[in-house]
Amino acid sequence: MALGDRIRARLKLLDMSGAELARRAGVAQPTISSMMTGKTRNTLHLHSIARVLRTTPEYLLEETDDHTLLEGSLPAPVSQEPVQAPSNDDDMVPIHMIDLSFGMGASIIDTEIFEDQAEALDFPRSWLRMITPHPPNMLCWSRGRGDSMYPTIGDGDVVLIDRGQREVYDGDLCWAAYYGNTAVIKRLRPMPDGGVKMLSDNPNVAPETAYDGELNIFGRVIAVVRRL
Repeated sequence: MALGDRIRARLKLLDMSGAELARRAGVAQPTISSMMTGKTRNTLHLHSIARVLRTTPEYLLEETDDHTLLEGSLPAPVSQEPVQAPSNDDDMVPIHMIDLSFGMGASIIDTEIFEDQAEALDFPRSWLRMITPHPPNMLCWSRGRGDSMYPTIGDGDVVLIDRGQREVYDGDLCWAAYYGNTAVIKRLRPMPDGGVKMLSDNPNVAPETAYDGELNIFGRVIAVVRRL
């Protein structure tokens, strides 16, 4: 069974379309199509795709017939699903805000990262466990500003950031970072020459490339919340 066959089998099992897989994994639809038709094996995105498909890259690449996903063994893709209203039985966890003025490309940081009286939002513990293996004290939230990451992140959207993930291990995931004196949220793509390309989801915003310590990772964006 080829890579494309295994992707199709997992999509059928999960009742998911290729377009939905692309959205949840944070990759382009043509990438998924090329993998399903055998035109590419594109391992750059395979960890994200495997996670959405609830399996492992090794299974998709036919290195094993065991499709079992070990919980926490792979990074979770960015979740753009709204948090549903919790029931009275939900165990809620407060996550504190950071005021980094993430401007999706152009806001200057002029405040401390953590405020003494930082605003907190409550999130269901069970939901947090599904999207990250790290404890709540490693998480924080901020609000998107601007439109350079639209439609993934809109102006005012709550973004949940995992400070336990600070190494760019896979291309085109969303990261919160410092670029010089600017706080940004971008898709980051490691380049062969050692640079890191910073990509916006808005096609009208040109990409930039950071070199030699210009980019400092704060954490990975693991969820975009549009309704609380």
